[in-house]
Amino acid sequence: MIIAVAGVAGTLGGALLTQRGSERAKRLEIELVRDHEEVREARSLRRTCYVELNRDARQFTTALNRHLHVMRERGVEEADSKALDEAKNAHRDRYSEAQMIAPEEVLRRASVVNQALNKVYGQLKRLERGAPEPGESIESAAQAQYEVWEMLRIMRTAMRHDLGVSHED
Repeated sequence: MIIAVAGVAGTLGGALLTQRGSERAKRLEIELVRDHEEVREARSLRRTCYVELNRDARQFTTALNRHLHVMRERGVEEADSKALDEAKNAHRDRYSEAQMIAPEEVLRRASVVNQALNKVYGQLKRLERGAPEPGESIESAAQAQYEVWEMLRIMRTAMRHDLGVSHED
């Protein structure tokens, strides 16, 4: 009788342990899938943010360049100022988003670009008002705007590296 009870208990206990082990394995698998999905979603969110930030920073840079040409060739009209401000605002919005999403290395590079773009914007606005700071001219603003392109390249490289698209240093 004792042997029969031990046999039944062993069979039932083995089944119970197998079931618990199976449930534990399923929980671990679900957690791994969930973690993988979260990583994939975070990468997708960063990728979208980076694409938009890169695009808007380039468009702001191009708008600054156009504005410089307008200032050289003719007087600035309201439509010209509006186009420049729209590009500036779009970049500001993307940069604000990146501040919440991007890792420190990318954010450092984006901050350099943001500061450079705003510096050129400020120079242009002071030149428009006829109140440039010492050393500011159309030529110095054009040179500063031209230098932004290299900063954009460095920012883009940092973004691509973060996304695993490029391993350039």
